[in-house]
Amino acid sequence: GGPRAGSPGLSGRIDPAIGKLYALTELSIVPGRIMGSLPATISHSKSLRFLAVSRNFISGEIPASLGELRGLKTLDLSYNQLTGSIPPSIGSSPELSNLILCHNHLNGSLPRFLSQTLTRIDLKRNNLTGAIPPTSLPPSLQYLSLARNQLTGPVNQVLLRLNQLSYVDLSLNRFTGAIPGQIFAFPITNLQLQRNFFYGAVQPANQVTIPTVDLSYNRFSGEISPLLSNVQNLYLNNNRFTGQVPDSFVDRLLAANIQTLYLQHNFLTGIQINPAADIPVSSSLCLQYNCMVPPIQTPCPVKAGSQKTRPTTQCNEWRG
Repeated sequence: GGPRAGSPGLSGRIDPAIGKLYALTELSIVPGRIMGSLPATISHSKSLRFLAVSRNFISGEIPASLGELRGLKTLDLSYNQLTGSIPPSIGSSPELSNLILCHNHLNGSLPRFLSQTLTRIDLKRNNLTGAIPPTSLPPSLQYLSLARNQLTGPVNQVLLRLNQLSYVDLSLNRFTGAIPGQIFAFPITNLQLQRNFFYGAVQPANQVTIPTVDLSYNRFSGEISPLLSNVQNLYLNNNRFTGQVPDSFVDRLLAANIQTLYLQHNFLTGIQINPAADIPVSSSLCLQYNCMVPPIQTPCPVKAGSQKTRPTTQCNEWRG
């Protein structure tokens, strides 16, 4: 989080004697120049509810003894140089609401989280590995970011339980399997699943009203569902989608209801749009490197390359 009042940018190390502050309920050093490891004796401050030592230079492992702080609600050790794994004892912390350990060097797998009041997990930019067991994350979660790790395996059973999610970022991992259509009905405002190995059809059950959906750089296939045409920023590029672009996308794009529609690098065969149509200034449409000549588009991102269409041989193979 941002700087909190009361932290003048402290430097040095945290003295193990801090554990003698038995009545301490909140410790916040954000940001600072604290070095060394987090003393295990912090767990003696049994009244601690809020522990934030983020944006410092803390190294070493997260003390397993922190799990003894049974009343701890927020643990924020983000933006440090922590190593080792996340202690299972942290996952067992019964009152935990916010766990923010992003931007460290943590490895190992995700522990099982038992707190039924846990609403926020942010572990992005670490070196976490392994699969996520279906019951390891509680249904109370509203914010989940696991981006930029090396996590593997399917997430469909995990996600189906998390029907209170408002923000999901699983991007830049090695997740596999299908994405359940039901998650598009969750109260999500931002769904980031890009750069994984997800595959299969994308089949929402109803109109999707999530403002931003990024499914790019995966292995999704089949036709693009017209139920996605209410999404304001939709990134489906670099997948294996086939068929025609549904007319509902064209209507909403020309009415300036879609801001970003990235469909480049798929196997799409057509879009019904007047080449003389005026795409609103606020909207972006990229269609290149599909199995058609783009009738019209706005400037594409540099990564899309300069080739307008996919080689015919690739398109024939894909149809075959």
